[in-house]
Amino acid sequence: MNHQRQKQMPEGFLWGAATSAYQVEGAAEEDGKKLSQMDILNRDTGFSDASVASDHYHRYKEDIALMKECGFNGYRFSFSWSRIFPDGVGEVNPQGIAFYDNLIDELLRNGITPVPTIYHYDMPMALVEKYDGWVSRQSVEDFAAYGEYLILRYGDRIRDWLIINEQSIIVEFWKKKNYIPSKYHDNPQIKFQINHHMNLAQAKVSQMVHKYVKNGRAGSAIGYSPVYGLDSSPKNMLAMLNAEDLKNHFFLDIYFRGDYAVGALNYLKEQQLAPVIEDGDMEIIREGCLDFLGVNYYASKCVKYPDSEKNHLVEAKSNLKGQRGAMGAYEVMPDFYEYMKNPNADTNDWDWTIDPDGMEYLLRDIYERYRIPMIITENGLGARDELESDGSIHDDYRIDYWQKHLRAIHRAVELGVKVEGFLPWSFVDVLSTSNGYQKRYGLVYINRNDEDLKDLKRMKKDSFYWYQKVIESNGAYALEQDN
Repeated sequence: MNHQRQKQMPEGFLWGAATSAYQVEGAAEEDGKKLSQMDILNRDTGFSDASVASDHYHRYKEDIALMKECGFNGYRFSFSWSRIFPDGVGEVNPQGIAFYDNLIDELLRNGITPVPTIYHYDMPMALVEKYDGWVSRQSVEDFAAYGEYLILRYGDRIRDWLIINEQSIIVEFWKKKNYIPSKYHDNPQIKFQINHHMNLAQAKVSQMVHKYVKNGRAGSAIGYSPVYGLDSSPKNMLAMLNAEDLKNHFFLDIYFRGDYAVGALNYLKEQQLAPVIEDGDMEIIREGCLDFLGVNYYASKCVKYPDSEKNHLVEAKSNLKGQRGAMGAYEVMPDFYEYMKNPNADTNDWDWTIDPDGMEYLLRDIYERYRIPMIITENGLGARDELESDGSIHDDYRIDYWQKHLRAIHRAVELGVKVEGFLPWSFVDVLSTSNGYQKRYGLVYINRNDEDLKDLKRMKKDSFYWYQKVIESNGAYALEQDN
């Protein structure tokens, strides 16, 4: 008698994909919307700007029809703060909010659960000009008011709320994910101050989710990389512990325990990088702990203990060329850790490690530490996809990447981790923050490049058809098949 059951994901699993407003919507200054800091930061990069992006603002019905065709029952998107409140505060833009009314209603009509992110890097430029954005504590109150407006408007239709996207990445690339006035550029303490203000803002909005939404859950999407030591030497293992504390626990301990990781915070104090924490701040944070975690996983990281001559801070810089080995810079925190290329792992053309085992590692590690449910809110492979003359796009490398990561997720589930969904990056090709449209992630190809908008036609890649079968089988097609 064969007792072997077909491998699949848990019942009720959320299948879909993800985007963000400034990377997909376009219409950057249409219908009352004013500029966000990302609209400004994506200008003059040598790549495309965000003015048109993938034109989802005008084509959302066509895009949702494609989601339905693929079998989605979930879609992660983000609200554009400056589309709804052009000045960040004050009067609501009626045309801006109508777009999200229509988007959410269209998703629900098609049986797709909206999974919104309230903030995905795009602070209104008006607030940057007014008080330097997240650098000012006023940002906490203004963000809380923005969040409260959204929760009151959509809380009857949306249960799960992702509040802030990738705080850890915002801290690591603080001058790229924020418009930081030049007077602060030589003061890295500012990035940890920004992070503290985000923690306060998120906690306040989390409290509102709990107050206003029936069975509502507050979450955050964290950019997460498990950290491996270069080898088993004691110093390099200590560097691994240090990096885990500052790059991962420093964020998640706040979200789920209401406190900063002790070792990391004391290291920042030693380095004069720690945030100013005012009386009552930690109480606000503790009262706004989160209920679930969105995991954005692309790559694991490798560290060693810094050599004695590396006694100064070095900030990370991306690989902008898309040629292996062209990483701008690896982060160094003096007397704590130094990032480096993992000699035991493959990478893509942008030096991002390809490590499916890292997915199982991080899911098990996070669950053991916090015992909270998780949704994969980003996971994907950036590549130069080729459009064939017949309109097909053969992205077998992306299928292979996702299949291996889904198997890692499933193994974590088998071992008791609670994973509720897979919403990879990205649904359609979107504007890559560092690499424009030469680096593509989508299930659906957008017919444009950095220089030429062409016709913005949507074309299904091979991965779209593969994912359709994965969803139809609740994962079995990826878990059982050898493609």
